[in-house]
This record gives sequence, C-alpha cells and structure tokens, in this order.
Amino acid sequence: MNRVNLQYIVKLTRIWQTGHHEKSNYQRHCFPSEIISYAVWLSHRFFLSFCEVEERLAERGITVTYETIRQWCQKFGPDYAGKLKKRQDRLGDTWHINEFFVTN
Repeated sequence: MNRVNLQYIVKLTRIWQTGHHEKSNYQRHCFPSEIISYAVWLSHRFFLSFCEVEERLAERGITVTYETIRQWCQKFGPDYAGKLKKRQDRLGDTWHINEFFVTN
C-alpha cells in the first residue's frame, strides 16, 4: 500500500476517533483499525453503499469485500453515526440573507 494513502487514512481516522474507541474493539480483525475506521467513516459520512466503499478502498490499493465492510458498519457504525449527528450544524430560527444588486 502506498505510504501517502496510509498516512491519509490515519489522519482521517484520528479526527473521528476519540478515547471512546480502544484498540480492543479492533482485536481479531484482519485489517488495521485505521482501515476499518476509514471504511465505516466513508459509509456513514457520504451515505455510500458497501460496494461503493469497496471501490474507494480498491482505488487506494486495499482489497476488501463489501460483506466485510457491511459487518464493520454493523459493529462500529452506531458510534460513528452518533458522532456525525452531533457534528452537524443545527438550523436556527434566524436566517440572514445577503442581497446583491447589479445595475447597468
């Protein structure tokens, strides 16, 4: 695997991982925790299907089946979905619109 791709994956997973995920959650998995986290993050953040996540990982040189990604999302997905919901901006009662006029 390309070193730059792995560094990118590690960087993304550090953003989403807090102290909540311990290494023990990823024990007995064939793939590193960074790849598992990245796959689950892709699926939940961008609403990608498991096949689409499989293709994205294949572009980065990571061979994994969509069924494995489904199992990861089933196991680790609720934590990521909860984090993403908390991070979404909430709409308020006040809206501000900037007006721009064009004259000849």
